[in-house]
Amino acid sequence: MGGIGHRVTPPGGDRRVHARAPGKINVFFDVGDVQPDGYHDVASVYQAVSLYEDVWVRRGETDAVAVTGDVDVSGVPRDASNLAVRAARLVAARAGYTGGIRIDIHKGVPVAGGMGGGSADAAATLVAVNELLDAHLTPAQLQELGAQLGADVPFAVLGGTAVGTGRGDELATALVRGRFDWVLAARGDGLSTPAVYAELDRLRAGIDIRPRRGAPSVDPAVLQALRAGDPVALADAVRNDLQRAACSLLPALDEVLRDGDAAGALAAFVSGSGPTVVFLASDAEAADQVVRGLRAAGRGAVAAYGPVPGARVLG
Repeated sequence: MGGIGHRVTPPGGDRRVHARAPGKINVFFDVGDVQPDGYHDVASVYQAVSLYEDVWVRRGETDAVAVTGDVDVSGVPRDASNLAVRAARLVAARAGYTGGIRIDIHKGVPVAGGMGGGSADAAATLVAVNELLDAHLTPAQLQELGAQLGADVPFAVLGGTAVGTGRGDELATALVRGRFDWVLAARGDGLSTPAVYAELDRLRAGIDIRPRRGAPSVDPAVLQALRAGDPVALADAVRNDLQRAACSLLPALDEVLRDGDAAGALAAFVSGSGPTVVFLASDAEAADQVVRGLRAAGRGAVAAYGPVPGARVLG
């Protein structure tokens, strides 16, 4: 596939393919101790939620990406560093296509919020370009390609609810009954994921938090609550090892957590490395109540539900 600015003749007409992929939250996040290579093994429960990234692709003379959104997209790259462009190149290479791909992205997932919006862009692009170029790659093959782009991309392809281990990209589908209602409060001030992990290591090296010591694992109570469709039981089981570190770097998150509690949430926690704060509600009506409470406190908030499907072609 041609690089940005490399002109070739686009074969195949003007066909345009539309795909959609969801954002995600980390319902549970257990972080192992830092490894010699500087990385951490994790055990996470991901759930895809009803905030989406929409991607349209077509063949072109050059590679190009355009970005619009319902959220602030000013920080999204418009060059070859964009994950969607990299995803398109991976599929094009498998298909033997050397032309350009024109990508239009409309973002509904907060940028730099820890909800995997960029990963969802990549996942939607993988399935869209696979369809556009008739590459005939299987979902498993698309997940393997996605793992080359980032740990969250395979889950954005898969969707639903899954346990992620290793770096988070070794996935096993989790059984879920019914739906879970969430409220998401995103912030404009992002947190660096490496900085949050480094802060966790710092806290664990002191007396603030004991080291994890041992392989990370998912609390069985989380999986039992999901299988039962029981939000009250899930509220008792959610946990994020990165929350203390995220709040240490961005103390304002503690205030958001308290406001959600005051608004009636069953549970309040930071999703992944943040800075998005997630609130679990008993049902859709309760979620709307939490949204109203947060907005009354001056917080931006939106209701969503999960699980929802992973990346798929819409037309």
